[in-house]
Amino acid sequence: MTATRDQFFKPEKTSAQAKAGQANSVLKSIIDAETMARDQKTEKLRALRLAQQEEQAAKAATARKGSRQTVAAK
Repeated sequence: MTATRDQFFKPEKTSAQAKAGQANSVLKSIIDAETMARDQKTEKLRALRLAQQEEQAAKAATARKGSRQTVAAK
């Protein structure tokens, strides 16, 4: 199999449908990657928000307990 000049300088013409199909598959893979990244970011932020809410609730609960003890001590 020898390389000929025609193989390098005159590529076969592709149909519009083939080009559209290739572009479509590339676009779908890009969109899928962006969707997956967005979902991962959403899950991470959700976990952080829930942890923050739990921490605030714990602080509020300890603050309430402390204020009751000071009222009872007076």
